[in-house]
Amino acid sequence: MLHKRLKLSCLLLFGFGLLGLQAQTSINTSGGNISGSGGSASYSVGQAVYTSITGASGSALQGVQQPYEIYVVTGVDDAQAIALEVAAYPNPTASDLIISIKGLEDPNFSYLLYDMQGKLIKNAKIKDNQTNIGMKNLVPGTYFLKVIQSNKEIKTFKIIKN
Repeated sequence: MLHKRLKLSCLLLFGFGLLGLQAQTSINTSGGNISGSGGSASYSVGQAVYTSITGASGSALQGVQQPYEIYVVTGVDDAQAIALEVAAYPNPTASDLIISIKGLEDPNFSYLLYDMQGKLIKNAKIKDNQTNIGMKNLVPGTYFLKVIQSNKEIKTFKIIKN
C-alpha cells in the first residue's frame, strides 16, 4: 500500500511539474534548418509577434530573435556648427547642371562627375555658390556627381542626362 501511494504521489508531482513547463513559440514568415560540415542550425526569418516593454530606464523588445546592431556615430562634434546645403538641379537634365551650395565659406570644394562604369568624366573646383556643369556633349544616361571638400565626400548625387 505504501509503495502504491509513493508511485501515485510521484505521478501527481510529475504531472503538476509538466503543467508549469512552457516553451518559446513564435509566428515566423519563413525559416528552416541548414547543415554543413561544421554543424547544423535552425533559423527563422521575419518574426511577426513580439512584446514591447517600456520603463523609466529604457525599453526592451521581447521575442525569440533579437538583432544585435552596433551603430557607430562619427563626426558629431565636428558637424554641429556646419550649416551647409548642397543641391544639384535640374535633374534630369538635358544641357546644364547647376550645383548650388549654401554656406560656402571654405574654398576647398570641388566636384567629380562619373559615369555608370566609374570612369571620371569631369572634375573642377567650385568657386562660387552656384556652379554650372555643361552636360550637353555627354551621352544620355545615368551619372554620379560627388561634391567633396578637402578630400572628404560631402554628398553624392545620381544625375540622369536626357
